[in-house]
Amino acid sequence: MAGFNVQNCDCPQLVKDFLFYMMTIKGRSPRTIEAYYTDIRFFLRYLKASRDGLPMDSENLEAIPTADIPPQLVLDANISDAYGFLNYVQSINDNGANTRARKVSSLRAFYKYLTSKTNLLQENPLKDLETPSLKKSVPKYLTLEESVALLSVADGPYRQRDYCILTLLLNCGMRLSELVGIRTERIRDNTLVLLGKGNKERLIYLNDACVSAIQAYLEVRQEPVKAQYKTVLLLSKNGTPLSPRRVEQIVEENLKKAGLDGRGFSPHKLRHTAATLMYQHGGVDIRVLKEILGHANLATTEIYTHVANTQMESAADKSPLAHIQAPKNKKD
Repeated sequence: MAGFNVQNCDCPQLVKDFLFYMMTIKGRSPRTIEAYYTDIRFFLRYLKASRDGLPMDSENLEAIPTADIPPQLVLDANISDAYGFLNYVQSINDNGANTRARKVSSLRAFYKYLTSKTNLLQENPLKDLETPSLKKSVPKYLTLEESVALLSVADGPYRQRDYCILTLLLNCGMRLSELVGIRTERIRDNTLVLLGKGNKERLIYLNDACVSAIQAYLEVRQEPVKAQYKTVLLLSKNGTPLSPRRVEQIVEENLKKAGLDGRGFSPHKLRHTAATLMYQHGGVDIRVLKEILGHANLATTEIYTHVANTQMESAADKSPLAHIQAPKNKKD
């Protein structure tokens, strides 16, 4: 597991076992595993401090080692402890609902594992733990005109590669991890197999713009420095796989060239853009969009059913009564 070593984690063995399970059996990403570890360790520190009457300031909590915390302390935790922990999280640095929701997700997954995959707990003490209400916000995205502008600015010695990156993000709505993980042998004519969350594969179709961009890039693609990189699509100037961070930088550089920097756009926002454009301008059915994006639940995809203000304005103008004016006052 690149970038995160579970064995070196400062936590009890039963937590390590959980992290290994989520990594190897459930196929969770290194970033997700690290988030689980961070949240669960924080909860264990809170439990130890509250049970031992230790100061609850954040500096003291961060100094508490968790590797030697007895398993029974973990197993004795109840839903009141969890809600107390969430209240504490909210009180420090004014943590928002999204932060607390992630911690709820981590604790739920951990205690579900202890209940269903081990003999340590007969009943899940956190089965009724509720997730904080999250404010549903309209995803940030580029307009059609801004998207065209972004595609027009790729230049320099690696313009074919960078244009290919922007084209795939804006047309296919793939995740950053899926983009950097593309292998050339998974491209067949106008289809591409992506490796998504949880190591789940899905087939997407490539339009003419994507096929053309890939072909143009392959003609000038850097030679891989190692044989193991032979089928990695996106390579750096050194012939190594392009890192997610480098892709973020490439997107940022081109956004700046297009005059679109400073507005919080990122590869993930280009995924939002692709989905929004497909829904608003392409008339793609929401269920089809769900499959394209690789969402597990339709509810996740439904954030793209928002309607742009320009479309709402246009709809209002199309009313058959739109041009009816009040009659002028008659003169006596």
